[in-house]
Amino acid sequence: MPNYQCSSNEKRLTRIQDSYKMGYLAEDVKVQYKSALDVSVDDIVIDAKEGDISSMPRWMAQTFSESGIVTIHDKDNAAYVSRTLNLERIARAHDLSGINADFYIRVNDFLSSLDEKDRERIIVSLNSFVVSRIEKIVKLAATSTLTAAIREKLSVEERELYDLIHESTFAFKRRVLRKFD
Repeated sequence: MPNYQCSSNEKRLTRIQDSYKMGYLAEDVKVQYKSALDVSVDDIVIDAKEGDISSMPRWMAQTFSESGIVTIHDKDNAAYVSRTLNLERIARAHDLSGINADFYIRVNDFLSSLDEKDRERIIVSLNSFVVSRIEKIVKLAATSTLTAAIREKLSVEERELYDLIHESTFAFKRRVLRKFD
């Protein structure tokens, strides 16, 4: 019977993702007010008229957007995702293109904002992207420790995968070649 409990690696990855997600949600984004808003809660004071543009943390902007109070004017996430997927697609078979440490966090936030048809289309491309990156990470991790140059090109999730693969392959080689050490 399979064990469905989270491994320590999954728990560690979840903690790391949560940390990066908090940073992502704390980033300021530009918003445009759809209607006037006058709110004061503790140190947060908002006095805006319809059409005003200001900045606020992403988590607050998302809450106000869901309530129909603001429109979020974030970077063009579609272009960001498309550009990142294309850079990986044109990279050589053994080279990783660089992605932001919080790439998958941003992608999942972007996907959640899309309708089902657009989301499915992007997910198809993302699946190819992920498979390509996993193949490259496996080849690199099986042969060397994580260097600073490679680390810069990986998301936080991919860094954990790299370390896990490297540790596992190193242990495997040590075990099967133990008579030759």
